[in-house]
Amino acid sequence: MPENKTDITEHKNPFLEPYGTPHDTVPFDRIRLEDFEEAFMEGIRRDNELIEKTINNPDKPTFDNTIINADEDREGYYDLLSRVSTVFFNLLSAETNDDMDALAQKIQPILTQHANDVRLNRRLFERIKAVHRRHRKLTDEEKRLLDDTYDGFTRSGALLDDEGKERLRKLTEEASMLSLQFSQNLLKENKAFKLRITDREQLGGLPDSAIEAAALAAKEDGEEGWTFTLDYPSYNPFMTYSTERELRHRLYMAKNTECTHDNAENNIEICKRIVNLRREIAQLLGFRTYADYVLKHRMAGNKRSVYKLLNDLIDAYKPTAEREVRDLTMFAKKTEGIRFNPEPWDFSYYSHKLQLSKYKIDAEMLRPYFELSNVIKGVFGLATRLYGITFKENKDIPVYHPDVKAYEVFDNDGSYLAVLYADFFPRKGKQGGAWMTQYQGQWIDRKGVNVRPHVSIVMNLTKPTEEKPALLTLSEVETFLHEFGHALHGMFANTRFESLSGTNVWWDFVELPSQFMENYSVQQEFLNTFAFHYKTGEPMPENLIKGIVKSRNFMAAYSCLRQVSFGLLDMAYYTMRTPFEGDLVNFEKEAWKKAMVTPQLPDTCMTVQFSHIMAGGYAAGYYSYKWAEVLEADAFSVFKREGIFNTDTARRFREEILSKGGTEHPMTLYKRFRNGEPTIAALLRRNGIRRNKDEKR
Repeated sequence: MPENKTDITEHKNPFLEPYGTPHDTVPFDRIRLEDFEEAFMEGIRRDNELIEKTINNPDKPTFDNTIINADEDREGYYDLLSRVSTVFFNLLSAETNDDMDALAQKIQPILTQHANDVRLNRRLFERIKAVHRRHRKLTDEEKRLLDDTYDGFTRSGALLDDEGKERLRKLTEEASMLSLQFSQNLLKENKAFKLRITDREQLGGLPDSAIEAAALAAKEDGEEGWTFTLDYPSYNPFMTYSTERELRHRLYMAKNTECTHDNAENNIEICKRIVNLRREIAQLLGFRTYADYVLKHRMAGNKRSVYKLLNDLIDAYKPTAEREVRDLTMFAKKTEGIRFNPEPWDFSYYSHKLQLSKYKIDAEMLRPYFELSNVIKGVFGLATRLYGITFKENKDIPVYHPDVKAYEVFDNDGSYLAVLYADFFPRKGKQGGAWMTQYQGQWIDRKGVNVRPHVSIVMNLTKPTEEKPALLTLSEVETFLHEFGHALHGMFANTRFESLSGTNVWWDFVELPSQFMENYSVQQEFLNTFAFHYKTGEPMPENLIKGIVKSRNFMAAYSCLRQVSFGLLDMAYYTMRTPFEGDLVNFEKEAWKKAMVTPQLPDTCMTVQFSHIMAGGYAAGYYSYKWAEVLEADAFSVFKREGIFNTDTARRFREEILSKGGTEHPMTLYKRFRNGEPTIAALLRRNGIRRNKDEKR
């Protein structure tokens, strides 16, 4: 992790010279905190120099001297700003500290101002517009780049008058800072809470894995007893297994009231302001709502299509979801007495008990068979079996934390394909959740060299303890597969332009490769390749595998509606045409009530911790997960028909979808793989939800 250093030894800023590392990977071990600001400012200077060179070119504007000049110039000079920004903001999510946060507050407005300077540069846009109107014969990929470049400028205000441009600058700069503040507040609030237990009697029901992890957490804090946090590997087992209802209540409320308290980390007013800023930006650019602005470049296309998807899912799943909740409630009453009324902090607890009674299986039974090193072998082995690629850890590649592993990835012909970083465990300076990112994109330079990507997957999985290695739940295996699917999308990238490569696709298409990979988590043929007991080496018993398969749809309708509710909330904020001045908590509860099948608590609030739509790029796009789920279920049905390890099918999936990036319209790519358009039928069949018309088929 970069730190301030004041020693007198000569130090060269690693961003300002060739890295000199394997595959030109980031030299994390040589980066100091002060290097970032210097590199940012020099990167901006070089960017401005390139722009001046472009707009002062006396030659007639062409695709080659105007569009490519900005996207393809990768001679180790003009990519500096991208280079340092990528490293800094990736670390800000995965390994931050107070000094990094302070620098982010300082540098963010400078970067936003620079981005506005570029996109609102009248002379630069005039050249781009001239090329867009008249140009040489272009390849499909070149045409896509030209259209994206032109649209990017117009969607950033290039067509506004001077007064409009100045107003847009102020709005975007404020929105950028507030999104950063939102994320920093959420991280601080999340890490500040600790449930400390010193009485062993209060550990009732908890599995050994949770107790050992809590003991380790307490020891790391220099405390006695056991410490539980709001990080998923700690929070989820406690809510699932603890017999201490009052402690479940306390932990649940801590999690679901994050950033609502009367302190510096309160996000309520920040969220309201972010929503209003985005609406005003969209309307300034000529759109009725922010959703209209966003959906113009999405597969869904418009609000009507999004709401149709969400409402179709509600119609299809709600009756089953209501039955699932009734069954769980009756089970809880049968267990505790007819007067017992389960509360939200009881849901996971009784859901687990009901699942155990129905399928004789729970997450802890599976943990011994999901030791992390074996899971890594299984996931990598799946990619080898499908695509012929192989992985080799390279300890000479620098990493930013000892937990991180770096792998060289080789293609099926033995050639170098990519670098993959894998960051598995939660820690103090790391955001919650899981994500894929990259430190270098893929592109083909002017000399024809295919520059290969450096991809990273970041997760918060169960840590090893002093007694046991990292033993995962099935859900964590699914998370690994999900992020690995994104990684494959990045690693297989094979396009000319970096801005069109890998995961640079429309948001409601980007989740297809990731959610597709989750399907393998319940395939017996896959589990048989790696699910071995960490002590005995025995394979997972047949009855457990059957239990996994049979229980796949347990509470599936409820889970679906939960995702739909998030989509409804997102759309409610970003389809507003007038300023939002109401009560945020009440607005939230009204916005998603159509998808709700359980009572809502008055003091809880999702919005203030909903990073996806406030700081993560999914504003007016959270529906994408369900949109992509329709696609991936349909795609996996092809593999189910032709063989889940069928290499010819996998080759088509790689060539038609994973390697193409954003070079063509997503539906064009999908139909080329599928030989037809997707339908919702495969998803309904997979979840055990069937409409009459589907039954008749």
